[in-house]
Amino acid sequence: MLELYSYYRSTASYRVRIALELKKIPYLYKSVSELRKGKPEFTIKYQKINPQKLVPTLIDGEAVITQSLAIVEYLEECYPQPALLPSDIFARAYTRQIALLIACDIHPLNIMRVRKYLTEPIGLNQAEKMNWYHHWLGEGLNALENILDNSRFCSNFCYGDTPTIADVFLVPQVYNAERFKYPLEPYPHIRRIYEICMTHPAFIAAQPHLQPDIVEYNPEDEY
Repeated sequence: MLELYSYYRSTASYRVRIALELKKIPYLYKSVSELRKGKPEFTIKYQKINPQKLVPTLIDGEAVITQSLAIVEYLEECYPQPALLPSDIFARAYTRQIALLIACDIHPLNIMRVRKYLTEPIGLNQAEKMNWYHHWLGEGLNALENILDNSRFCSNFCYGDTPTIADVFLVPQVYNAERFKYPLEPYPHIRRIYEICMTHPAFIAAQPHLQPDIVEYNPEDEY
């Protein structure tokens, strides 16, 4: 059985959980909550698996794969149905474009380790840190909304009427935006697609609050 090292509130892990649920692939959930707590023994052990000490990490037999996009693409190749990439070559590029916009241009600027760095070594206060977060999130979501608005592919989902890799990446980013109280009213396409996704059983099952390590929730770690 596949093993997924995950953390319930990790946006990147959330993407992989959605993909696994969409493809109905059974897997063993392995929490890295001890890593988040700084437990030395677990940290040393996990670093041997994932040198970045980040999540997600997927283990499939002897294969160890990190980075959510690489994992989702691996799952697509190993378990091609239901497909997360369209058959049309241009449509495949379009859905990957959306996934990469989120994974490479939005997410890296607002992850927890960046927020902590802004606070501790740099010395930004809470309001300044949230200004940073909202600015870069807005830059990315504005571009994404524009892409969806001008796309001939956009329908109930980012592409057509079934979920693709684009939706797999969009939903966790919207979750993240809502968590940090970013206003989504200016983004009708993003909001509509998100709401449709959240009626789908796979997206529902992958939600952070339904993961086994939700018991580790610490309100002080919210920001």
